[in-house]
Amino acid sequence: MFQLGKTIISEDILEKEFVCNLSACKGACCVDGDAGAPLNEAETKILEEIYPKVKPFLRKEGIAAIEAQGTWVTGTDGDLETPLIDNKDCAYVIFDGKTALCGIEQAYNQGIVDWKKPVSCHLYPIRVKDFTEFAAVNYDKWDICDDACSLGKELEVPVYKFVKEALIRRFGEDWYLELEKVAEEHKNS
Repeated sequence: MFQLGKTIISEDILEKEFVCNLSACKGACCVDGDAGAPLNEAETKILEEIYPKVKPFLRKEGIAAIEAQGTWVTGTDGDLETPLIDNKDCAYVIFDGKTALCGIEQAYNQGIVDWKKPVSCHLYPIRVKDFTEFAAVNYDKWDICDDACSLGKELEVPVYKFVKEALIRRFGEDWYLELEKVAEEHKNS
């Protein structure tokens, strides 16, 4: 672990390699698990605002789940998260054949909304836990992403480079530039 500003970072994000391989996993992270995507307070407001614009992109099951539960929910652990369809799929998930995609991101890609998706989804496989004085930045190893780890290794792409855009979105460009310096020093040590 190392500290960068008000973040405590796992060295795994520098050492592990990762590149999403949708053709292999089919977007399993959007349909597996026991909770929705983690959200922060600001994102709950964004979801409420953009839902009418995103709704046409969603499946009827997702719309039903959102209209029954809300655009976001408080999970069993007290954290804010996206609602689920039958305790499985994220309510915002859509499918291209058998591949799960994000309905919010599809609306973003078509210029309908200016918010890509929850930052927790954008950051994956990094998970951020906010504490009073700092944020913990960790690599989340999940067996459904084994193909992404293999592809990352083959392409030699460390986790922090794979999620560069999301890290900048979450912590800012200056923070990311400092992370790159630390990564270079770590690589040469």
